[in-house]
This record gives sequence, C-alpha cells and structure tokens, in this order.
Amino acid sequence: MLKLKNRGILNVFKISPQLRPFSSISQNFVKIVDVSPRDGLQNESTIVPTSVKLELIDRLTKANIPSIEITSFVSPKWVPQMADAKDILRFVSSKYEGNGTSYPILIPNTKGLERALETGIAIKEIAIFGAASEGFSKKNTNTSVNEGIRILKEVADLAHSNGIKVRGYLSTVIGCPYDGPTDPKKVADLSQRYLEEIGCYELSLGDTIGVGTVKTTEKMLMEVFKKVAPSKIAIHAHDTYGQGVANVLKAVEMGVRVVDASVGGLGGCPYAQGATGNVSTEDIVYSLHNSGYQTGIDLDFLSKTGEWISTTIGRSNGSRAGKAIASKL
Repeated sequence: MLKLKNRGILNVFKISPQLRPFSSISQNFVKIVDVSPRDGLQNESTIVPTSVKLELIDRLTKANIPSIEITSFVSPKWVPQMADAKDILRFVSSKYEGNGTSYPILIPNTKGLERALETGIAIKEIAIFGAASEGFSKKNTNTSVNEGIRILKEVADLAHSNGIKVRGYLSTVIGCPYDGPTDPKKVADLSQRYLEEIGCYELSLGDTIGVGTVKTTEKMLMEVFKKVAPSKIAIHAHDTYGQGVANVLKAVEMGVRVVDASVGGLGGCPYAQGATGNVSTEDIVYSLHNSGYQTGIDLDFLSKTGEWISTTIGRSNGSRAGKAIASKL
C-alpha cells in the first residue's frame, strides 16, 4: 500500500487569531462546515471554471467560515466537475496555510487518496463517505454497507499513517430513495463503527434526500447518542421538503455543535433523484444567530457571496435569508 509523507507548504497567508472566534470553546458556539465548493458544485451540468471555484473558496474564507470542503479526488470520469482537484488543492494549500481555517478534501477510496498524496501537497484533513442503507450504498459506490466500511478503513488507515485527520459522512440516515425509511438503531450502530472502527474524529449524519422532520431527526439522534457523544456528531441536512433549517436547529438543541451547509443552497446528490438543495449556509447562520448561538461568520458578506456564486453559475439563489439580507446591502 502506498505511503507518502506530506511536504510542508510555505505559510504566506495569516489571519489574526482575534478574527477567528470559532477557535474559542463555548457552549453556544456552532461550527459551520461549508461544502459548496465540492458538494455544492459537483452536480452542476456545466463545468464551473477553476477560477470561479477558487474565488468562491476565497470569499468563504473572508466570510470567516471555519471549515470549507474544497474539492474531491473522485474519478473525473464519474464527476467531471472535480477534474481540477489537484489545481484547487495546490492553490488553497499555498495561499491559506496557517490561517486557522480547515480545507478538507473528499476522498472516495484508497486510489483517490493515493492520487492526492502523489501531488506532494500538504493535506491536513480528508472526508470519507458511506451510506446507512444498502440500496444507496450499492447505487453510490457499488458496495454493501459492510464492504464499504472495510474500504473506508483502508483509506483512513493510509490517511492516519500520513498524519491526516479523517472526517466521516454517513448518508441516508433518515430515509433512502431505494430502501425507504432508515432504522435509527442501524444509524447508531454505524455511527459507532465509523468513529471507533474506522477512526473518524467526527461523523456527519446526512439526510441525503431531505425527508427528515424534527420528529424523525430527534428520534434518530436519540438512538445515536446512546452509542456516541454529541461532540462527535455533525448534521448535514437537505432542504428538499423545506425542513432543513428546523432539523438543524433540533440537532443543535440536542447538543450537536457542527453543521454542514452550502452557500446559496447549492448542490445535491447525483445518485438521489430529486434531492437537490443542500440547506443553505446563510439560512443556517441567520437562524443560529437569532436563536442565541454564535458562529463567528460575517453573515452580510456570506449573503453577498451566495448572490455572487448563484449569479455566476446561472442559477437561482436557494437561500431565503441570503436573498433578503443581500437586497438590503
């Protein structure tokens, strides 16, 4: 198995720690992971220029987003939008090293991680993904759930041997487009395996097709928290049926302190028909700020970013809060 060591990158861009309030520990602090450069753009039918992706990452950085998922080393044959992964990684690593923001990349398998390591570019964090339902696992990665875990452990082992943190995604935690509702107890068991067996430092639970409600989200998390601590869990909601923000707020109320979102509500899953629309970062930040929570994010600048990227790629802005705020700026 290939094992390559990361090479250091010159620290040329720093932001004062005072401008990074998300580094502080607070019960009312919620960390936002913006997935728009990867999850938000991966399913766009027209290839988005690399320069636009880099500007999006730069704007999100300036909005003080603490973690930005920038690209994926998936096969360009299957996801052509991610063909510039090496260029994205090189630029981000050279410009933002040491600024306090995390820039994880999505890795589908060992081959993808080997490709990333062969670039010689410093990688600090990767994300890996699997499914809670057999139907979605088969459709998405052509593996069973258990076989997927075996493959992900190989990826995680290689990453850890190179000093790279591993974040996990578990999709279809509420429902599956092929298998129907997902058993919360199965989600709990898999969550424990991702954290303990695979070695993820954190697991993001994804309502991939957006069928969750406050009640089903609560039921699922209650089972998960019987096996793992809320501090190890993130929530990844989709807004297919307009329930995304409410589900996120329920998760936060229950102790989750990491939320995935996508500026402008960009994105969806190419293997989940009709499940377009990640919950928007602007809507989440607006709701959190007005519910007594802190994020450290500049919501005005973030809202302008949502308007900019939506206009640039020729689609409507999926953030209601973002549109309302941007119209007043």
